[in-house]
Amino acid sequence: MPLAAPHLASAQELVWAADAEGGAPYSFRDPRNPSRIIGFEVDLADALAERMGRKARFVQNQWDGLVPGLERAEYDVVINGLEITPERAEKIHFSNPYFYSTLTLTIRADDARIHGADDLRGLTAGVLRVTFAERYVQSLGNVTIRSYDGQVQQFIDLALGRLDAVVMDTPVASYYATGPQVRNFEIPARMAFGIGIRKNDEELLHQINAALEAMRRDGTLRKIYTDWGIYNAATAQAFGDNEPVANDHATRYREYLDAIRTEHSFKERLNDYKRYLPLLLQGALVTLEISAAAMAMAISLGLSLAVARVFAPRGVAWPIVGFIEVVRGTPLLIQLFIIFYGLPSIGIRFSPLWAAVIGLGVNYAAYEAENYRAGIQSIPRGQLDAALALGLTRLQTIRKIVLPQAVRLVIPPVTNDFIALLKDSSLVSVITMVELTKMYGQLAATNYDYIGIGLLTAAIYFLLGLPIARLSRALEARLAYMKV
Repeated sequence: MPLAAPHLASAQELVWAADAEGGAPYSFRDPRNPSRIIGFEVDLADALAERMGRKARFVQNQWDGLVPGLERAEYDVVINGLEITPERAEKIHFSNPYFYSTLTLTIRADDARIHGADDLRGLTAGVLRVTFAERYVQSLGNVTIRSYDGQVQQFIDLALGRLDAVVMDTPVASYYATGPQVRNFEIPARMAFGIGIRKNDEELLHQINAALEAMRRDGTLRKIYTDWGIYNAATAQAFGDNEPVANDHATRYREYLDAIRTEHSFKERLNDYKRYLPLLLQGALVTLEISAAAMAMAISLGLSLAVARVFAPRGVAWPIVGFIEVVRGTPLLIQLFIIFYGLPSIGIRFSPLWAAVIGLGVNYAAYEAENYRAGIQSIPRGQLDAALALGLTRLQTIRKIVLPQAVRLVIPPVTNDFIALLKDSSLVSVITMVELTKMYGQLAATNYDYIGIGLLTAAIYFLLGLPIARLSRALEARLAYMKV
């Protein structure tokens, strides 16, 4: 029985967010069909939405941006292994816990130094950023901690000898820390996962808690967790489930292991890349759209700033100089965070696309302003004096004499900046945009293939930038010919 009124079922969605680059078993790309997002929390979101008379819709966001994105109402809820902590509870509501987990310590099988968490002192451990695992390892003291944004890379670094150990949620370890190459130790520290909800959404909180309770009573939650092989004693105890805990029918878990453990021939690997290509091209289209719009903004704003800086009175020029230096002297990532997450607190909101365009556009406008300033100041002063002597106004001199020559001179650096902007656009994944690099990260994390998919992604970036470089050279040659 849906918990929402029937007339809301077709009109409302349950928009939930997670980071699909995080990996199994939470939310990740299906190894057999990478256009799909799967995971036990995907099944949970679908079942929850159905119980509420809604339709679930997934939104991608970077792990450490999930709570800020929720606060600015980019989505309704966060379902991504979000631990219930006092610090987070001050900012958002949490549903009743839907899953309980312990931690797992993973080491290389041939490492005889470590027999438990206390042996980590003096060694290097990998953890997921802003998690209970990170706080737990910090509490041990004298452990070198390396924090990661995803759940896959630390296991790779462990195998390569860059880490001595990995401390991770037990569900994650059960998927990635398998095989004779590793040994696992359970850490009996328990944490609870809850659904994140905005503070002012009391009605939604009530509906979600009611739906979770109904799913607990009728066994829906247990079935989801059993299918994925993660049902455990801690969750069963919290649910009041006295049935024996067994994951003998973990069909989804076995499907995942079969998919990633299957050895692929060279021909099969090429077929895999053909399946990945449409998704990478989809990400490339987002990259190109953002970059083109941002560069158009950067050129127009940068040229205006340069003209004002060179020709305006000092009272106008100095604030422009200050703006340029501040923008060039601060990281683009911080500027994106301020635009997307900070400005809504004073009533200024932009969609993710426009926040990306404005962030990149303003940042690169500062660099273009310096390019155009250098071009303008390279024009001999005598040309300005001659134009004024011939009766042209100052504005006509700037528009007809100075700027055409300056624009021609700065074509090479502007082109280089556009190619750099294409690559810097990868940063917009922190504000819910899935561009080319983020798509690469999701596919590589799911398929353990950072080289092949990485080379394919690099080739797409190269093909995006090559026509721009060619067009620049052709335009330079044409303008040089016209000058002669």
